[in-house]
Amino acid sequence: MSDFLIVTSSDGMNLKMADKILELAQETGKSFEIVKLSDYKLPLYTAEEEKNGIPADGVKLTDKFIAAKGFVFLTPEYNGSVTPSFINAIAWISRSGGESWREAFVDKPAVLGTHSGGGGQYVIQAMQNQLSFIGLHIVGRKLLTNYSKQLNEDGARDALASLVKLA
Repeated sequence: MSDFLIVTSSDGMNLKMADKILELAQETGKSFEIVKLSDYKLPLYTAEEEKNGIPADGVKLTDKFIAAKGFVFLTPEYNGSVTPSFINAIAWISRSGGESWREAFVDKPAVLGTHSGGGGQYVIQAMQNQLSFIGLHIVGRKLLTNYSKQLNEDGARDALASLVKLA
């Protein structure tokens, strides 16, 4: 398993951003892996759906999160917040790990980023609110791109260095 997960809830521009971050992360000497939430078959979480049992992909994703030392979360802005797949994955992780689900998040560092059509501030704030609430320590530097603003590679390197240092 990899030390760090680059989690993307989009197969579009945020996945391209994840690929670039993975390339830059090689400079840290640590192992990073891209986790595409679309690769995990997770039904919409509801208490009623949970009665059917925890989906196998929910358990797999939870195990990956528990094993990770830290994260880079990338998601586009969706109606001023995170994507439905992002919130659904977090919901299933919180239900899939039994009593140990908090080990997936508590006291681990995370970098937040987005490629969004607008400025991306709303999605960054939404991620920061939720992820810090469940125990992650959010790195101060955020990764923001859009169609007219490329990824600042030096800023990304700094964010990755902080992530590794805090883990």
